[in-house]
Parts: sequence; C-alpha cells; structure tokens
Amino acid sequence: MHTVVVGTSGVTASDVLAVARAGARVELSGEAVAALAAAREIVDALAAKPDPVYGVSTGFGALATRHISPDLRAQLQRNIVRSHAAGMGPRVEREVVRALMFLRLKTVCSGRTGVRPEVAQTMADVLNARITPVVHEYGSLGCSGDLAPLSHCALTLMGEGDAEGPDGTVRPAGDLLAAHGIAPVELREKEGLALLNGTDGMLGMLVMALADLDTLYKSADVTAALTMEALLGTDRVLAPELHAIRPHPGQAASAANMAAVLEGSGLTGHHQDDAPRVQDAYSVRCAPQVAGAGRDTMAHAGLVAERELAAAVDNPVVLPDGRVESNGNFHGAPVAYVLDFLAVAVADLGSITERRTDRLLDRNRSHGLPPFLADDAGVDSGLMIAQYTQAALVGELKRLAVPASADSIPSSAMQEDHVSMGWSAARKLRTAVDNLARVIAVELYAATRAVELREGLTPAPASRAVVDAVRAAGVGGPGPDRHLSPDLAAAEAFVRGGHLVAAAETVTGPLR
Repeated sequence: MHTVVVGTSGVTASDVLAVARAGARVELSGEAVAALAAAREIVDALAAKPDPVYGVSTGFGALATRHISPDLRAQLQRNIVRSHAAGMGPRVEREVVRALMFLRLKTVCSGRTGVRPEVAQTMADVLNARITPVVHEYGSLGCSGDLAPLSHCALTLMGEGDAEGPDGTVRPAGDLLAAHGIAPVELREKEGLALLNGTDGMLGMLVMALADLDTLYKSADVTAALTMEALLGTDRVLAPELHAIRPHPGQAASAANMAAVLEGSGLTGHHQDDAPRVQDAYSVRCAPQVAGAGRDTMAHAGLVAERELAAAVDNPVVLPDGRVESNGNFHGAPVAYVLDFLAVAVADLGSITERRTDRLLDRNRSHGLPPFLADDAGVDSGLMIAQYTQAALVGELKRLAVPASADSIPSSAMQEDHVSMGWSAARKLRTAVDNLARVIAVELYAATRAVELREGLTPAPASRAVVDAVRAAGVGGPGPDRHLSPDLAAAEAFVRGGHLVAAAETVTGPLR
C-alpha cells in the first residue's frame, strides 16, 4: 500500500487524496519526530514557570484570564476536548474525517504546536488502523478553525466517544483502539488545544472538491462540444486566435478541449448549407468563456490550498526562536472565500449546461431535432422531465452559491466576535459538486441521443467514442419512452467516475 511520509514542511494535495480516499498509510519522518521533541521541550519549560502562558497554563477563549495550577492542567486538556466535542446532526463522510485528521497531523508534525511525538504517532496509528471518529455535520464556525469536528477526532485519541472501525461498524472508540493495540493518549499542557485549533476540515474538503471539479470541468467541455455538434453549431468560435486576444488561461483550455472533441465532425457548421445562422446562442457560443472563468477560479483556489497545505495553523504557536505566541492564523477566511467562489462558479456552469440541454429539447431552437428528442412526440414525452430534474438541480446550485463567508455570528462571550463560516462553505460546496455531476449527466444523456438522431451526418471520432462508451455503460439511446431514472443514474456514474473524459481522450489524447 502507498505510504505518505509527513515531515515538517507540509503535505501536498496528492497526499491528502491518497490518505482520505485511497487509505494510504501514514508515517512520521525522523525530521518531524525531532521537531516535535524540540518544541515540546520549550512547552515543558514554559509550563514549569510561574508566568501564565495562553494554552499552556491558562483557560481558553473568553476564559483565558484564569491561571491554571499544574495539578489541574491535564484535566484542563481533557476537558477542552470533551466540552468542544459538541457536534450535532448527521455523520460527516469518512473521507472528510480522514482528511481532517491527516491535516491536523500535518500541522502537529511542523514542530510549531508543542505536541509530544507519541501523540503524533497515535494520530498516525489511528489513521493506519482505518479507525474513523464520528464527526457531525454541525458545530464548526470556522474560527478558531474547525473546533467541534477536530474535538471529536481528539476524543477518539483519548479512547472516548464513538468511531467507525475498518469494517464500517460504529463502536466505542476505546474498544476500537484496544482491538488494534493502540493505547489512548493522556494529554498534557497545550496538547488538547493543539489537536482542535485548525482549518483542517474546510481545507480537506477544498482539496477534494478541486480534484472532483477538475474532472467535472473537463466533462462539461465534452458535453458542450457534443451539444454544439447536435445543434449543428459552428466550431469556428473555438479557434485559438480568438481566445488569444482575451488571454484568460481557463478560457483557452476549455476552447481547446471542445475543439479537440469536435475535430473531424461532419455536423458542425452544417446548418450554413440550408438554414444559415449568423451565430449560435450564448449557451453554445460562450461555453469556453463561462467554463474558463470557473477554471481560473479553481486555479486561484488551488493556490490558496497549496499555501494552506504548507502552513502550521495553531494558537499559540512555538516559533523557531523559542517564543510561544498567540496569533490569529486559525481564522478560516482565506479558505472560506475560495470555497464560496467555487460554489458560484459551479452554479454558473450548471446554469449554462441546463440552457444547452433545454435548447436540444425545444423543436423551435434545436434546428430539426424532434420535440424533447422523443421517439413519437405526443405519445412519447422523451426527455421532457429529465430537463425538469436538471432545472431543479440548477435551482439548488443557485441557492448553494449564497456565500457562507459573508455571515458571522459572534461566539465565546464576544471573544470570538468574527468567524469565517468556512466549514459551512465547504459542506455546501460538496453538495454543489455532487449536483453539478448530475446536471452534466443530463446534458450528456440528451446530447448523445441528439447526435444519434442526426441521421446521415457523421459525428466527430471523439463524439462517436463517447456515444459508444456511454451506451456500453448502460445508458440507453433513442427509442420509445422508458423508465428514465436508471439511465440518468448510469449517466451520472459515467460522469462522476471520469469515464466520460476517458472516453473522449481515447481519441483526443489528454484534455487540458
């Protein structure tokens, strides 16, 4: 099995995906263990002094003014974990929790938190045993980081609360640790706070969303090309010299993908022979501009993620010169903003995708295709209600595009009086990404049927490869009405699994 080694300088997006989704093993580098030990010596020295140090010998948040005596400090660290593990609602997905734990371990291994090496090793052991703490949907305000979700993870390290074992069964965490020979941790000064003070949940969800959107944006380029072809549109608008004079990288990439799919088509531009059009509708002609803007938004979000993956997010932190300083680096605003930006881009891509689908089904705008792509219109309804489903999904995407990061509800007796809501931004983006896959699947279903209905005209080789692959995947073609949900579910799986992009790439080579 693939192993990810965690050092002091952060991790990569690929590391997060490997651990969260592929179950990769985790190891601590020798450098990380040395940094952990060195930082712990500093914390131990401060703990022995009479002067109060936040997080080491004081309470937390609005209670930071109380100096805690040495005999109560272990209890203080246990109590912060127990009291902050206050989430409610449905369980969060396994991959999100694994990303959350792994990214907290990343910061711990930076040597900036003061956590002992044995605590970090226990975190790695829990991940490697595929023990997943039960984390709930609600509880994080994104400041100080994802407190409640991380607290539920720390609770598992203490052998308390519930967790899911590798077999998928939820059991008491203490029983699962014992079954895998893992001793619960006994937290000392600073450690409870360090385990729950970070942006790890929202960052993990950002990394996974970017990976999913990379596939979906390529998929949308393919379905847009198929629709342009089915509507007998002109691919002249995809010429690279047109996109060079408005030099947005995402736009150029999207146009290049569409052009590659349409290479050799016998359908594009055919309308000029008998039903001239000066230009195609915006939803067809401007597909690269809209998808390209989303791609550029993804590039910015990826830059933010890269910086955050290299960061050590905690409060207080142990600096290289030995100082332990309070700070505000746990605030989730940088991550929350891009999560919201992506939700806006996803909603707009879904919207233009739905408009193309509707155009395929409308006999007044489809340039000769049967109404609703039905076999016997009137007797058959064709894909009429598939578009209703797609429209409902797009309506939901628009609601999910309302920014969470524009909200703030003060907490902790006004000590934490401005919060990021980054966890909420991440949760709604995950829903939006799921729905975008469904929206693209409906366009794929309609566009492949429409291409096949253009009898006597030859589609592009890449289009033909997509049609053949989608039919082989169990998505039915033209014909009398039938139960549509199974077809749509198969189309969704085809898109979500990357099979649409792979089918096109058998002809085009790698898409951008």
